Parts: sequence; structure tokens; C-alpha cells
Amino acid sequence: MSRVATFDDPEFFGEHWAEIYDEGRDLDPTPAVEFLAGLAEGGRVLELATGTGRVALPLAARGIAVEGIEASEAMAARMSAKPGGDAIPVAIGDMADVQVKGPFRLVYLVYSTLYNLPNAERQAECFRNVARVLDPDGAFVLECFVLQPARYDRGQRVEALSVTESSVVLEVSRHDAAAQRLFKQHLVFDGGGFRGFPVALRYCWPSELDLMARQAGLELAERYAGWDRSPFGSESESHISVYRPGRTTRRG
Repeated sequence: MSRVATFDDPEFFGEHWAEIYDEGRDLDPTPAVEFLAGLAEGGRVLELATGTGRVALPLAARGIAVEGIEASEAMAARMSAKPGGDAIPVAIGDMADVQVKGPFRLVYLVYSTLYNLPNAERQAECFRNVARVLDPDGAFVLECFVLQPARYDRGQRVEALSVTESSVVLEVSRHDAAAQRLFKQHLVFDGGGFRGFPVALRYCWPSELDLMARQAGLELAERYAGWDRSPFGSESESHISVYRPGRTTRRG
């Protein structure tokens, strides 16, 4: 009998979401690709959690040497089946371990995927391993959401994402403030019956990410509210953070 992945397994998200990950997703990768291409400077680039290639494929299409790490074989297979996907080397494994050989001019992680790692220890390990393969003049870029606690009533939230004549899509969430964890179910009710797609996240505050970076020998160089480099502030619901090796680890 095959083992079923649990919340803390690296392949958990991909195992449950690969089949529908590209369905109904209107996330335009262009702003992220423009931002990242400017930091690549013609060097090697590594994406952590490549998924089905939403960002990696258009970035590689610009002639940039992109490599990836992905925990889910099913996700990696879907990217490989897309035009240009089989030209992007992808190592299957836990992104916290970063089992690839550097140096990379740019390492990036988008769409809050860092939060898929189950605890602070694994997230900090991810920073340390990124620092290990990062060029001394390179950059580590993170895209993450900033949790809005007021959205949760007694630690719970139910949202109707879609309601049509023939289907209903709900998102049911539970917030564990003490553990900084979100547990969600994306629920689809339609003519095919009922389907549930679970998500487990361990979110971080920006200051916590900065501490993890410093402990890994990285420093915050820039932070924005979005890929358009809009200012980050107390009302921002997301951030793009750029970390670089500290002075003692840079060349010279």
C-alpha cells in the first residue's frame, strides 16, 4: 500500500494540486519575469518550487539559464510537457535541501511557496542552503503574502470563490496564531460531485524572514509591496524581498 503524503511532507502540495494547478489561474507572470530578468544579469538562475513553470518557462524563453527544484514529480512532469519545459533541468527533492551545485547569480521563490515548508527550522535551513549556492554578488528573491489576522473570526474563515448555476467553489480556512499556521481546503462542488484540495502553510512575518536571512549570512537589500517596486508599508498585503550576501561573504 502506497504512503499518503501528510501536511509536513515536501510533496504534499503537488500530490494534491498538480491535476488542477493550471486551471483557472489568471496570474500574469510578466511582472515577476521582468523583475527577475533584471537581476539575473546573464548568469545561472535557480527557482525553488518550480511547479508547472508559470515563471520558469517565460524566464527561460528570454535566453536565461534557468534550473529548478521541485518536490512533486507530478508538477515537474506537467512543466516538462509544456513547450520548452523539457529544456529546464529540475531536481526532484525538498527545496530546503537545495541539492544542486552553484553558484547561481539569482535564486528565487515566488507565490509564498516558502510557507509550504512546515516549520521555522526548515524555512531557516532553506535560507542557509540558498546562501551556500548563491554567487557572492547574487540575489535571493522572495515573494510572500503578509497575513491579515483581522480576516479570521475566531481563527476561521469561509469564502465563496465562485458561484454559478452548476458549481460552487469555497475556501475554508483555520488560522493557528500560536503556530503561525494556516490550514485550508479548496472545495469544489459541481456536476462531477465533490473534490477537496488541501493546503497547509507556515507563514512568516517580514522581520522573521530578515532574521533567518541574517543567520544565513544574507542581508535585506530591497523590499517592495509588489513586482512593480511599489513601496512596502504597514498596509501591504504582500512583499517582494531581495536578499544579498553580507559584506563578509562578498568578493574582495
